[in-house]
Order: sequence, then structure tokens, then C-alpha cells
Amino acid sequence: MIDEILSLVREHEDWRWKNCINLIPSENVTSLAVRELLSSDMGCRYTSREKFYMGTKFLDEIELYGEELAKEVFNAETADLRPLSGHIADWIFLSTFTKPGDKIICIKPEDGGYPGIWNEGLAGLLNLKVAPFPFSKEKMNIEVEKAKEVIQTEKPKIVLFGASLFLFPHPVSEIAKVAKENNAIIGYDGSHVLGLIAGKQFQDPLREGAHVLLGSTHKTFFGPQGGILLAYERYGEEMKRLIHPRFVDNAHWNRIAALTLALAEMKEFGKSYAQQVICNAKKLAEALADYGFSVMCREYGFTSSHQVILNYGGYKQGRKIARKLERVNIIVDSGVRIGTCEVTRRGMKEGEMEKIAELIKRAMDGENEEKIRTEVRRMAKEFQEINYCFKN
Repeated sequence: MIDEILSLVREHEDWRWKNCINLIPSENVTSLAVRELLSSDMGCRYTSREKFYMGTKFLDEIELYGEELAKEVFNAETADLRPLSGHIADWIFLSTFTKPGDKIICIKPEDGGYPGIWNEGLAGLLNLKVAPFPFSKEKMNIEVEKAKEVIQTEKPKIVLFGASLFLFPHPVSEIAKVAKENNAIIGYDGSHVLGLIAGKQFQDPLREGAHVLLGSTHKTFFGPQGGILLAYERYGEEMKRLIHPRFVDNAHWNRIAALTLALAEMKEFGKSYAQQVICNAKKLAEALADYGFSVMCREYGFTSSHQVILNYGGYKQGRKIARKLERVNIIVDSGVRIGTCEVTRRGMKEGEMEKIAELIKRAMDGENEEKIRTEVRRMAKEFQEINYCFKN
């Protein structure tokens, strides 16, 4: 039994890291040092702000250290590392500032919004009314003037930016004034683009008018899986008061230690990392378009984030493409969203993006799969070192 469990983990690591090119935009890879902290003794321990547990002085210190780093990296007045995921961070935010029957505005799933916020997700759970942002599929962004009209008409309690399909910065500053005039609280779910925000290469939601920035810590941000809350003091402190015990009991202090180190890496290397992620995405999109793929938003420069979106009309066809690419060890989702965050951290640059586009083209053209798979393996093994982190 033990051998079987260990063997499955080893086989997974050997395949996904040593033999595959991972282009899933919601995944990234941690540095070895961050990964080591995840397996530390802190993973076996509890602490609490009520001082119920003894022996916690170092756990408490690392949490405070992490919060200070997060405030510095994101220029926030408050930070909290306890949410166990970006979804739970959304839940904390919405639960803190709404009551049943309140209305929120966000991007609907059909336009690339996060389904976990919509009626089948948190809005339904919290009995909130939800209205969609007017959205341009052509530009893959919110329509500003129409959005202002919706806010003035609907009078939402929450205006929430952010999406799962996220190519371009959202018009926060253009909409924030109207939202605030109508007493709305402005949130920004930066789950996908948090690392680009930290690297100062995408947008700065808290300076553009958002009250709260939240999200996942394992997509463009290269930390362990988890969530984070960043906010102006008034809003951050209100959320902090409710987190324990309502939403999080044990916050997994090994994760918080690992996230703290990832924040230090982002502070030191975030700008150069984020620049390269975006350069890689633009080059990959351009190369795929040149091969004839239906890449969204060509006339707008394809992307300003880590994502490239192939427009094949939905998940059914997208899944066929994803399965075909999986057979040659190129990993994408059924979107088909293609992300450059992990390959960038492995050290790949624009030249490798052109090669990846070529491999995708050959796979989709039906070339011999074993031949392509061999080339993918060779390429993956050339880029085994994790970059944008502290050495030794």
C-alpha cells in the first residue's frame, strides 16, 4: 500500500514536471524553498489569536511577518493570509459586506466571469441578487458607459471586478467614481493576475478605486495554493474580525510560512517575472495566430496578461483540443485558455513560445504523436530550474 501511494506521487511528478509543458493559466510552480516550507513542522500545529494554544510564538511571528510583506508588495493598509483559497476570500468579502437580498454586479460566467460567484456559487449560497456587467466579447472587457448606467439603475451593494478569462486590465478607475457615488463597495478578484499586479505590470486596483483586492496565491502569483485579502484599513479590519471562527479555523501555518517566502520572492523578482510572463503570452498568441489558430482579440494585441484564449466555441470542442494536446504532453484546460506563468518560471522566453506554438500546430495537424511527445519531453528537460527565486 505504501509503495503504491508513493509510486503514484512519483509518477505524477516525473510526468508533469520532467516530461510535460504546462500551459494551464490557473497553475504555477513554487520554488524548492517554498515547497520545503510546506512540509515543515508548522503543518502539524495550531495557533489562534485568542492565545488558546501554547508554543506558537514562531508561528505567530511568521504570520505577522507575512502580513507586513503582503502590505508592502501590494501597497495595502491591511493584509490577511488566512483564507484557504481565492474562493474562500470571495466568500469572506461578500459575507462581510452584504446581507440576504442585497445586489452585486460582476462578470457573468458566459462572458468569462468566475462561476463561483454567480447564482450557482456564492450569490446563491448567500441569497444575493446578481446582475451582470455589460461586456464586450470582441474586446473581452467591461463596457464602461453601459456599466455606469447599470450601477446607477441597480444600486448594487458590491461591484466586483475580476474574471476567469482575463486578458486585459478592467476599467476600475473609469467605473469607481460612479460606484462610490451610489454607495457600492468595490472589490477586485485578482486571482488570475495577482502576480502581475504584484510585479506592477498589469494594473493597481487599490489605487484605481477598489476598496478590497483579493484572490488566489498560486496562479500568476507563484505561492502555495491558498488565498489572500488586501484592503484599505476600514474594510480589511472589518473582514479580519469575522474570519475566525466563521470562515477559517486552522489556517495551515505551513502554507502561511510558504506564502510569506513567496511574497519575499515576489518583492525581489516580481517585476522582471511579470514582464516576461506578459511578453511570453503576447509572443505565444502572435505565433499561434500566424499558424492560423483562432486567437481572441488580435486587433487589441491579443493579451496584456498571462492568458491566451483560443476561440473554439465552448468547452465541448475545447476539451477535444485539450485531450489531443495532452497526448503529446502539452497540458491546457478545456477553455482553451493557455497560460505562460509556469513556463516563464521555468526560464522559457519568446523563442520557446514560438517553439511551443509550432508543437501545438503540429499536434493539431495530426503529426505523429510519439515524435511530438519526444520533442516536448526534450524541451521540458532543458528547463528544469525554477527562476525568479532566491538561489541556495
